[in-house]
Amino acid sequence: MEQSHLDTTVIDARLAAAKEASYRLAQASTTEKDAALDRIAALLRERSAQIIEANRRDLERGRDDGLATGLLDRLKLDERRGEALADAVLEVIALTDPVGETVSGRTAPSGVRIDQVRVPLGVVGAIYEARPNVTIDIAVLALKSGNAVVLRGGSAAEQTNRELVGVLRDALEQAGLPADAVQTVDDFGRAGARHVMQARDYVDVLIPRGSAGLIRAVVDEAKVPVIETGAGVVHMFLDSSAPEDWAVELVHNAKVQRPSVCNALETLLVHRDAAERLLPAVFDRLEASGVTIHADERVRALRPETVPVTDEDWATEHLSLDISVGIVDSMDDALRHIRRYSTKHTESIVTNDLANAERFLNEVDAAAVMVNASTRFTDGAEFGFGAEVGISTQKLHARGPMGLPELTSTKWIVRGAGHVRS
Repeated sequence: MEQSHLDTTVIDARLAAAKEASYRLAQASTTEKDAALDRIAALLRERSAQIIEANRRDLERGRDDGLATGLLDRLKLDERRGEALADAVLEVIALTDPVGETVSGRTAPSGVRIDQVRVPLGVVGAIYEARPNVTIDIAVLALKSGNAVVLRGGSAAEQTNRELVGVLRDALEQAGLPADAVQTVDDFGRAGARHVMQARDYVDVLIPRGSAGLIRAVVDEAKVPVIETGAGVVHMFLDSSAPEDWAVELVHNAKVQRPSVCNALETLLVHRDAAERLLPAVFDRLEASGVTIHADERVRALRPETVPVTDEDWATEHLSLDISVGIVDSMDDALRHIRRYSTKHTESIVTNDLANAERFLNEVDAAAVMVNASTRFTDGAEFGFGAEVGISTQKLHARGPMGLPELTSTKWIVRGAGHVRS
């Protein structure tokens, strides 16, 4: 629902309630928080039918509105994905609570004891689009790490998110924690999102997840500190020593296994000395899965039926069964291409040359850099974090898949016994 005039009284009351609830969450024991998460998982299963029905209505409207195929895939929440969502909540219960962890500590020469300990961030705002799983993932990780959360999930998933927020708030109340620790501003539309971006008195940090345009808009407009989760123009480089079987399987998995997500492969670079050896089998496998290949002139000399690649293609996160492919003369050329077009999300090399592998790991600047592995592994669950808040592509505070520790800050605790500074 879009509102032309924002009722700031109502929205500020919600944000203030989240802020107040955050004080209680910050003091909640691990047992209390885990009990709330257990109720969330149980209610997700109990209310599965109504959640899926709400999602069906969102999908139907999305198709009518011409929502892109990749966004429709992210929006979809069927029985299998619903079960996986509940399972992910239970996995978070098993993770170590970071709140109160001592990061460092020492006794100073003065005799005072100085410790750095983890504390919650406070109120975490999340702005995202067409991703109902993010509603649960971010909320659960926020709650486990002692934070309240304010959600703006976008109009595409409006009905699904309404059901999921109801699950979260009911579970908190049933577990004896404040339901106001989970708030939504979806009913205020874009105006509500903009208000959250400016709400420095209430929101401690903002995390956008979605398209490059959404993320850029949040970064540009927000007054609240932002942890930037970037788009994924993800590269894989097949060097001259890459084994054919690895090349075929890794490229196919990275592109096809789930093309609509940010760690899916978008650009394939191939060393000239391996192009004729590797590309026929790689392309056969991709084309059998319906992938459209956007190729440079050197690739098209080997595969004339491919689509000519454009400068825009190199910079595009397709989120579909499209891939840009180019031949390079050297690793230097591959690294230059990656530096120019990378969004610093995930980059991978396929090689049997240890020196090339180490050079790639050392020189590529990205949140995740891989050797002989599918880029699809850049994921909170795969990294052992349970659910994930997002994949940060910035360098301050957090980088890469964000789990529980990344939703905490630290404070210094100093204990003395009448000590004065000399």
